[in-house]
Amino acid sequence: MEIHLKPELEELIKQDVQQGSYKTVDEFVEHAVSMLHEQEAWLAQNRSEIAAKIDEGYAAAQRGELTEADAARSKLAELKRAYFDKPRRG
Repeated sequence: MEIHLKPELEELIKQDVQQGSYKTVDEFVEHAVSMLHEQEAWLAQNRSEIAAKIDEGYAAAQRGELTEADAARSKLAELKRAYFDKPRRG
């Protein structure tokens, strides 16, 4: 398989490999494709729940029930920390 990338993407990959995060470009691409596949699978499995939460949030916004920007950023940062602190499979 031959893949053609934009020069700026090639440069980003080369930088990551040179920094020692990955041993080869192939390893980097394999990891990236694996992560993308996992993300797409998760989105597909959770599509209805995500849509319901979006609808719920939109309805709340229509009613004027909004969260202040700083509170929203803080909550997202908390969720992100919890996600990355959680042990992973594989």
